Amino acid sequence: MRKIVIAGNWKMYKTQTESLEFLQGFMSHLEETPDEREVVLAAPFTALSIMSKNLHGSRVQLGAQNIHWEEMGAYTGEIAGPMLTEIGVRFVIVGHSERRQYFGETDETVNLRLKAAQRYGLTPILCVGETKQQRDAGETESLISTQLKKGLVDVDQENLVIAYEPIWAIGTGDTCESKEANRVIGLIRTQLINPNVSIQYGGSVKPNNIDEIMAQPEIDGALVGGASLEAASFARIVNFQKG
Repeated sequence: MRKIVIAGNWKMYKTQTESLEFLQGFMSHLEETPDEREVVLAAPFTALSIMSKNLHGSRVQLGAQNIHWEEMGAYTGEIAGPMLTEIGVRFVIVGHSERRQYFGETDETVNLRLKAAQRYGLTPILCVGETKQQRDAGETESLISTQLKKGLVDVDQENLVIAYEPIWAIGTGDTCESKEANRVIGLIRTQLINPNVSIQYGGSVKPNNIDEIMAQPEIDGALVGGASLEAASFARIVNFQKG
């Protein structure tokens, strides 16, 4: 059974104070959220501990934005699995396009991070997607196929979420047409061993397009950037209306 997973990726936004202010405005909206929807907030590392304390016992799961493949070591600026699980983190985003573009992430390091997340009981959200240049060159399918083939080596598909994020649609306001997103996500599903892996769409997801996105049969949720930073906005996305 495929789960609906709606995750907010706060990226490098929100102090601890701002995080708590968000929760004060957000949590009351979840009273109307169907039980089968998983809600995840991936906060900056500095906010994870205080978020965990304030989300304890709630239906919101805590997510991190990165994980290193070693349990400990001389890896300045990185974060290890046990550090995340100790404070109640349940999900972790791996291979986001911004990590690939700005910080040298490769399919091989993505694979190491995925396996580390699972080793410590976390559910990784694997991000895949193409640039505008790659799409225009007709390379979307081959690129994503390569990302999956290399990224999923020895990864347990029973504990995995995948996010299709066309890079050209992230933060640009240029959302991928819902039917095209559905088509690509359908192709992703054909390359998986487990047909029940939840596959999200990400890329300029907003309150005014979430209903159309979630009406597509292959799409199992959303990975939301900018629209997850405002409580009412993200609440509307979490509480999308089925057509």
